Amino acid sequence: MADSNEMTINLVVLGKTQTGKSAAGNSLLGSSDFESRLCPSSVTTCCSLGRSGRILGLMRRNGCELAFRVRVLDTPSYPHSALSKEQVRDTVRAALAQHFGKEGLHLALLVLRADLPLCPDESNDTVQLIQELLGPTWKDFTAVLLTHADKAEEAGYREETYLHSASSTLLSLLNSVQQKYIFLDNHNSIIKEERNIVLRKLLNFIQKNNYQVVLKHSKE
Repeated sequence: MADSNEMTINLVVLGKTQTGKSAAGNSLLGSSDFESRLCPSSVTTCCSLGRSGRILGLMRRNGCELAFRVRVLDTPSYPHSALSKEQVRDTVRAALAQHFGKEGLHLALLVLRADLPLCPDESNDTVQLIQELLGPTWKDFTAVLLTHADKAEEAGYREETYLHSASSTLLSLLNSVQQKYIFLDNHNSIIKEERNIVLRKLLNFIQKNNYQVVLKHSKE
C-alpha cells in the first residue's frame, strides 16, 4: 500500500484451457496485457503479471476517496496441453512467491465457463491445485469467476436465474467458497462501468475477509 488512501489488491487467475482466464485478467486490468485467443491448444505457457493504473470511484475511507491498483497473475491452464501438472504447479508456485511473497495474495480466482455445465470431477484438478498452492484455508481466499456469461444470457440464463439450473457440482463448489462468485462477459472490451461492478464485488469479498492475505513471506 503506497499510502493510507491507496490500496493494491493482488489476484491470481486459475483454470482449465479455454475458460477465458487471460481474457478475464485483461478485463480486471482494463488492458490487453495477456494474450487471449481461440486455439485448439493451451495458449498460456508461463506466468505473467499485469498491473492496472490507479482506479478511482469505488470506495471511500475516512471521508476520502480511496484509489486502487489491481495486480493480476495470469497462469498456464491446469491441466495443460503441453505441460505436465507438476510443471504447471511448480511454475505457478514460484510466480506466486516471486510476485506476492512480500504483500500476500488477496484472492485466487477459479475461472469456469458459465455457458458450459460443470460435471462431476471436472473441477477437481484445479481445486486440488488451489489447495496445494494456498493450503488449508484455501476456501477463504478463493472466488469463482464465471466467464462467457454473455453466451449464457443469450441462451436465456440470466444471472439471477442461472443457479436454479446449475449442476449440483457447481452449487457444491460455490457453497465451499462461501458463495463468492462473479459473472463476467467475454466481450473483447469490457466497458468501464461493468469493470467497476466486478471490482466492487471483488473488494466486497476482500473486505468481508478483513483484508487478510495468504502466501505472505512465502519462501517456496
